[in-house]
Amino acid sequence: MTNVALIVAAGTGSRSGSTLPKQFAPVAGRAMLEWSHAALSAHPAIDRVLVAIGAGQEALLEAAVPGAAAVTGGATRRDSVAAGLAALTGAGRILVHDAARPFLSAAVIDRLLAALDDHHAAIPVLPVADTLVDTAGTVIPRAGLHRVQTPQAFRFDTLAAAHAAWAGGEATDDAQMVRALGHDVALIEGDSMLEKITYPADFARAGAAVETRSASGFDVHRLEDGEELWLGGVLIPHHQGLSGHSDADVALHAITDAVLGTIAAGDIGTHFPPSDPQWRGAESGRFLAHARRLVEAKGGRITFVDLTLMCEAPKIGPHRAAMQARIAELLGLTTDRVSVKATTTERLGFTGRGEGIAAQAVATVTVPLVAA
Repeated sequence: MTNVALIVAAGTGSRSGSTLPKQFAPVAGRAMLEWSHAALSAHPAIDRVLVAIGAGQEALLEAAVPGAAAVTGGATRRDSVAAGLAALTGAGRILVHDAARPFLSAAVIDRLLAALDDHHAAIPVLPVADTLVDTAGTVIPRAGLHRVQTPQAFRFDTLAAAHAAWAGGEATDDAQMVRALGHDVALIEGDSMLEKITYPADFARAGAAVETRSASGFDVHRLEDGEELWLGGVLIPHHQGLSGHSDADVALHAITDAVLGTIAAGDIGTHFPPSDPQWRGAESGRFLAHARRLVEAKGGRITFVDLTLMCEAPKIGPHRAAMQARIAELLGLTTDRVSVKATTTERLGFTGRGEGIAAQAVATVTVPLVAA
């Protein structure tokens, strides 16, 4: 069953105080829209992500999320969702998410999709903790009340039918349209990190909810005759290659350990044990892509990588640009966020004797402080 996600991002954000539509304004170092787009794109159960943008916002979207698929939305949220439904016809299930809720965790997505096994729709909610009063000051009982968040999840045909049948004026969300068809909507546990960003003070609050982390990685492999030499995802001509259970790419192994370290997720051997025959000769880019997905599943983003290779030969300089490009591709970065350096050990130690190559890497990520 195809699972798709639609991010509604066609508004102007007039209350945000930003010179840009708020979905494109920076939050903790990246465009607001980019946070949730990365989380949805990284989730293994989501097959396609589409963004509904306002007319004329194509350049803003490309700058925020290069290559993102888009459809032009309408004057209202309902119009934008309808445009997305028309573009995604044939999907099995759909998540509809507001771009103004950037910190989306994989756990919330998991709970929503699981609920659709037994329900036509599911929404994340949080209990109301504050005392509620109306304009006259009368206290409103809060028992049974919830604060509704997004993404909201639906069986695709159900949501399409709800939009086609709706005649109740402007809807504030899609779940009420599905209820109007007579379907129950499951309430699943939401996430305090999914608070909506609306006003200027919300941007400061969101920025404070993200932290920057760095971690290091180190790896060594032996040089042997009859092996290919892979470094940084690039096949380098040399009379020897690195020996190991996988393709022995010491550079990608060090970066993988650094990335895993930023989220305290163990090391490369934890996820890809050398005792497992399925990893024999495996391309190390698979390991690094896996580490990236783990970071993104926590709502995080890799922002910079610094790699140092230690060897007497081969010369790294002629291959530096190709390594930067391949590592950047694997991590979803621009090449100016990937540093590749090389040094010798002045003919001291095993690297100095030409017996092997060592690599040291540092990765920097930004992650929400709390995730469900």
